[in-house]
Amino acid sequence: MQRVLFIILLALMLTGLYAAWTHTTVEGNILILFIAALVISALFTTRKRFIPLEPKRIAYAIAYIPYMFYAIIRANFDVARRVVQPTIPINPGIVEVRTKLKSSIGKTVLANSITLTPGTLSVDIRGNRLFIHWIDVRDVEEKGATEDIVRGFERFLEVIFG
Repeated sequence: MQRVLFIILLALMLTGLYAAWTHTTVEGNILILFIAALVISALFTTRKRFIPLEPKRIAYAIAYIPYMFYAIIRANFDVARRVVQPTIPINPGIVEVRTKLKSSIGKTVLANSITLTPGTLSVDIRGNRLFIHWIDVRDVEEKGATEDIVRGFERFLEVIFG
């Protein structure tokens, strides 16, 4: 019963989000949208939740959003400065970093967060190691690169995903 309720709630949220995004107000379109959202929700939800919903995890997930925006904006300015002032040297390369995250979904969110940040790109994940292409390698040592690239994100993701 809980799963059915979850699927209906998820479908309602997806329908509402899509309707708001596309400014759809026609009842027929919304009904078809809701049916499609129900099917998608039923197909892609599992009986097991990815993250236990605990207040601390929710608080860290909410706090992660502004941190992510801050990291993206800061990196955008750094990359833009390098484009506008070509005298600023770049030192591109691939570095290996380690993560403390245990769950695969946590590692995936970390890799995607790194990729969303301009100047870095997650190339591969192997166990607890990530290989990152970095526009300006400041530290080739694993410990230093991990501190520069990963630790800020990990502070939040460790609590959210374990």
